[in-house]
Formats: sequence, C-alpha cells, structure tokens
Amino acid sequence: MKNTLLSVSALCTALLLQPAWAVDGETLYNTKACMACHKIDVRVVGPSYKEVTAKYASQADAASYLAGKIKNGSQGVWGPIPMPANAVTEEEARILAEWVLTHK
Repeated sequence: MKNTLLSVSALCTALLLQPAWAVDGETLYNTKACMACHKIDVRVVGPSYKEVTAKYASQADAASYLAGKIKNGSQGVWGPIPMPANAVTEEEARILAEWVLTHK
C-alpha cells in the first residue's frame, strides 16, 4: 500500500512538472479568430498566409515580428482595415507566427 501511494504521488508530481500539452499552429488557427479574416492562399479581410510568408520569409526576425502583430494587432501594413489584438498568449502568438511562415 505504501509503495502504491508513493508511486502514485511520484507520477502526479511528474505530470504536474511537465509543460502544457503542445498545441500546433493549425489547431490554434482553427480555434482562434484567425479564420474570420485570413485563409492560407486566398485574401479575405486580411492577407493570405502565403502573401505574409512571401513578404516576411527573408526577414531574420520574421516570426518574432509577426507574433507581435498577432498578439497586439496592427494597422496600415496591409491596407486601411486594422488587425485587432488577439486573445492569445505570447507562446500561442509565436506558434501561430511560425506556422504562418511555413506557407510558401
């Protein structure tokens, strides 16, 4: 009994110390508000992700730059319609930005 409790306790502690389950960019795209204004290869309200990749892929800090735009919003970069700030964490914004940049 004592060994079982010790094992269960160790397992629970190990699980609590693990990082949160990883979420990929496509999952975030499908669960956040991104789909309302962006598609992968068609311009909707905002640019397509292929257009974004074409514009920023050669920029060294592209993922960081885009993550900031995703999290904080922007205005005037792709036309007069502003992109609002999104309810995402810094990590989610980074994951989304890296995923967007995979679309060539």
